[in-house]
Amino acid sequence: MLMPEKVGKYEIQEVLGKGGVGIVYKAFDPSIARSVAIKAITRDSLDAGELKHVIDRFRHEAQAVGRLVHPRIVQIYDYGEDEQVAYIVMELVNGKTLHQHLAQEARYEIREVGEIIRQVLDGIGYAHVQGVVHRDIKPSNIMINNDGRIKISDFGIARLDSSDLTQVGEVLGTPHYMAPEQFLGSGIDKPADLFSIGVIAYELLAGRKPFMGTTAAVMQQVLNERPADPSRLNPRLSPLMDRVLQKALAKKSEERFQSAQEFAEAFKEALDATLNRDYAEPTIRLNVPDGSALLDAARLLRPAPTPDLTRTQPPVLSSEGAIGLDTSVKRARLLLIDDEERILTGLKSLFRDRYHVFTTTDGIKALDFIRRHHMHVIVSDQRMPVMTGVELLRQSRDISPHSVRILLTGYSDLASIVGSINDGEIYRFISKPWDNKELPTIVAEAATIALELADAKTAEVELPQRMESGILVVDKDEEIFRVTRELVGKLCPVVYASHLEAALEAMQAQEIAVVVTDVETGRDQLTAMLKLLKQENPQILTIVVTAASDSEHVIELINEAQIFRFLNKPVSVRLLKKHVHAALQRYLGYKQAPELVEAHRVESAEEMRASSLGQHILEGIRTLRGRWLG
Repeated sequence: MLMPEKVGKYEIQEVLGKGGVGIVYKAFDPSIARSVAIKAITRDSLDAGELKHVIDRFRHEAQAVGRLVHPRIVQIYDYGEDEQVAYIVMELVNGKTLHQHLAQEARYEIREVGEIIRQVLDGIGYAHVQGVVHRDIKPSNIMINNDGRIKISDFGIARLDSSDLTQVGEVLGTPHYMAPEQFLGSGIDKPADLFSIGVIAYELLAGRKPFMGTTAAVMQQVLNERPADPSRLNPRLSPLMDRVLQKALAKKSEERFQSAQEFAEAFKEALDATLNRDYAEPTIRLNVPDGSALLDAARLLRPAPTPDLTRTQPPVLSSEGAIGLDTSVKRARLLLIDDEERILTGLKSLFRDRYHVFTTTDGIKALDFIRRHHMHVIVSDQRMPVMTGVELLRQSRDISPHSVRILLTGYSDLASIVGSINDGEIYRFISKPWDNKELPTIVAEAATIALELADAKTAEVELPQRMESGILVVDKDEEIFRVTRELVGKLCPVVYASHLEAALEAMQAQEIAVVVTDVETGRDQLTAMLKLLKQENPQILTIVVTAASDSEHVIELINEAQIFRFLNKPVSVRLLKKHVHAALQRYLGYKQAPELVEAHRVESAEEMRASSLGQHILEGIRTLRGRWLG
């Protein structure tokens, strides 16, 4: 069969893979200028008797995954059918499957296995909460992006809570990774997915699958035999890991972990016990010719030096920037994480005379160090083996909320950029190669903020039954406004504006805590408003809703408007409610401790302020000054 020039509106570029009845293409979406993957089924390749069932299941896959928006799951963009093909348009993952890497005889350090399983459980846990059970988790359905991120794919036999597409008695799955109930064709639910993940974890840690042989032999073992403890095959594993994996592989579903979170917590405890037994884990060279980040041989990182937390040092960097830098305090502590020694060497040369500088190429050791020693500023690269920068900064936020976090990266992956805000609350996003004049100024601002916040007290703020300050929704239509009002209208006022002028008028009439806006509604005007609003009133938090793929614009909003959260279109109601509640809580937290707002001040852009548009916006928002922050 010849490769088509187009499928639907999508321009076909090359074949990525073939299966029994389908084919996956790399394609280009001309409407929004992005590369995509297209999974297509040609109707002529199917027997008439199975055509309807296969197409129904294919359509069902699009429905199952289309409702899932999560960084660990390959995203579905579109679905289509015509007389020749049915096709799913999805996120293009630049990498290989875990199965492909294993076929190349890749071996994994224990830390790497921990990160792989953590990410898989994170994605599957989200799918389960959304009512989707995968039912065919295996290495070939686990994609590893070239920057080290895990993406779960192929929900082709997934079950929705509301679906009866498959019936009891139908055997679905891949034998080596199937739970007992899948072989028996009985009710399949979340514990079946967790069984499959347990098989993968066992395989990666022990060096072989827990159940071996032909399909018949595997079935007999899965139903009747207890696999060998993984520590018998890998003596470096803690006995606690034996208990965790044997629980994951229990014959009865009710005896297994009942949620991905429960599995993840137990697995982490067992992983920590294993690493504490053998902390100086030797490096294992991997036979991975393409050098994919996650699969690169992990480097043994030197132990981070113990900082002297009592010494007072010469003044920190003085700057003409937006933050007034305190030059009378002790040196800030700066932690730099990057997997390239040459990058760390360059960064150290910039900062070693001004800060206590600590460096590592290991994200897990970095987190352990942060638990033991407070770091004022954390600068992390994004593309690293074992743990991405976004994930590292997310975890560091939980461990040390008053540290100021900066993401340093050489590429523009929109999903990671958005994740850096939603999960890590990044202070600034800096692209490689960095500017040797700009970077020290940004780090100096971050250090000054962090030193001021180091002793700040933050308490969990509970939302009251009713707030006087409200939410402003700015969008060209009222859909998001109506949903927001339905979600939180009883909690606080929710007002609507369709354009800039209406937004300025609304802020004159109502104290605003949170702005929810689609920045494509009068893009230039609203972008300017968000920047100036943050300069004048940093206590107001902004949630941006967007369907755009312009990563440069998103970075601009992060760095110059300190966006609190991003939401992709179509908007998830659950995430909208979650982000709005978080923003309202943060606003009330600022009222209790106004000094915390300093972490969200931005540089005053004089050129914008002097423009006619800037002057007009400033005139409209200056009356907000003095409500409770000067």
